[in-house]
Amino acid sequence: MKDILYAPWRSEYIAGKEVEGCVFCHISANEQEDKELHVLYRDEHCFIVMNRYPYTPGHFMIIPHLHTDKLEDLSTETWLHMSALAQKGVRLLKEGFGAHGVNIGMNLGKAGGAGIAEHIHMHLVPRWERDTNFITSIAQNRVYSTDFLKIYNKLKELLPKYL
Repeated sequence: MKDILYAPWRSEYIAGKEVEGCVFCHISANEQEDKELHVLYRDEHCFIVMNRYPYTPGHFMIIPHLHTDKLEDLSTETWLHMSALAQKGVRLLKEGFGAHGVNIGMNLGKAGGAGIAEHIHMHLVPRWERDTNFITSIAQNRVYSTDFLKIYNKLKELLPKYL
């Protein structure tokens, strides 16, 4: 007998509309779709969007509007703004969301591990003591104890207090 893993929430991803070109540029250009695209925040320099396939619940990204794969091409103003948002995002995740810690990272280029290498982005990954479990180690899968949309709504509600 075959083992079967059901993941009905992924049907939206498989059957959903395909984005032509850069997915981050699509999100940047379509402010009217912020709710559907799970954008938490946007301003003239960048936007914050939930990671649709997070490492842990509450994982989001800070992304500049400028389409570039080179951190060194960002203006100092945009980089400092992203850094300031990262500080506020860490406070939000720790104080508002209850994370015990936060991983911050940027994978620059395909060789650097970037899944979407053509457009730089900064990950903020909330962490909790003992937040790993055996299923990741033995089956290369992750198990989440809560719903993605509930987390999006919670973070969206908390955001004005921290940004």
